[in-house]
Amino acid sequence: MGVTLTQRIRALSAPLDPIPTGLAPRLRPMPGLRAALFDVYGTLIASGVGDISLSQENARDTGVREALQACGFTVREEWADAAFGRQLVNQIRAHQQTRRDDGVEYPEVDIRAVWRDLVEDWRRAEVIEGGRADIETLAVEYEARVNPAWPMPGLDETLAALRGQGVVLGIVSNAQFFTPLLFEAFLEIPLKKLGFASELCVWSYELLEGKPSTRLYEQAAQRLYDIHQISPQEAVFIGNDIRNDIWPAAQVGFKTALFAGDQRSLRLREGEPDCSNVQPDAVMTSVNQVLNLFSIT
Repeated sequence: MGVTLTQRIRALSAPLDPIPTGLAPRLRPMPGLRAALFDVYGTLIASGVGDISLSQENARDTGVREALQACGFTVREEWADAAFGRQLVNQIRAHQQTRRDDGVEYPEVDIRAVWRDLVEDWRRAEVIEGGRADIETLAVEYEARVNPAWPMPGLDETLAALRGQGVVLGIVSNAQFFTPLLFEAFLEIPLKKLGFASELCVWSYELLEGKPSTRLYEQAAQRLYDIHQISPQEAVFIGNDIRNDIWPAAQVGFKTALFAGDQRSLRLREGEPDCSNVQPDAVMTSVNQVLNLFSIT
């Protein structure tokens, strides 16, 4: 039996402590809450770059080379100095532009399609040779190198407490296919057993549309009502970004809590006019403070 993607994520990862932001928590019970929906990167999972795939170009270049090597590819000598990281970014932008041309304001990509096109281009141009791994393995090998990730302190216990109280759990995240695997890699429990309802997990790569589009939140709200008979006003959305998380969630009617537990990922968006009047209903500096919103002790 071969090595699984979750095993590779675990092998390439190491503990990552959040960096305090200096903000004070602002917590109060929210009467009538029945559900909690979360962002992933920078909220449930600490991210070395603060979000998904925001690494610097030199890190991207090294990451691509190491991922190719880990998957059995050989870079031909005449291409030893190629700017692989820049080519990856350009391919992502090309995929985004295709979606933008279709009228999507905040386009997302499926990174597997990006890598597939890149590998085909490199093979055709005889930049690389060999290779034995599939595209998903290559994507994981790259992402785990350029964007270290680790669960926020107390995540497992917090989710267990919410489950124990019957709180309905969901996720709305800018994400890729490997994002759900992080939970199984780190907590050794798949998302569903952690309490997250599969129908309430809205991933940008599946919609090919990303935050701050309200479409992701609208889809979550519709499913929450249709399947669980819970209105957005009976749910709180927790995220670390004022523009991507708090503003669109509030637009759809969710109560909101800003997660200000890690300096790397906190996005207050100060100075951005569209965010100047956006105020979350609560501010959390640790994951377990979500229990205060539900009056769970």
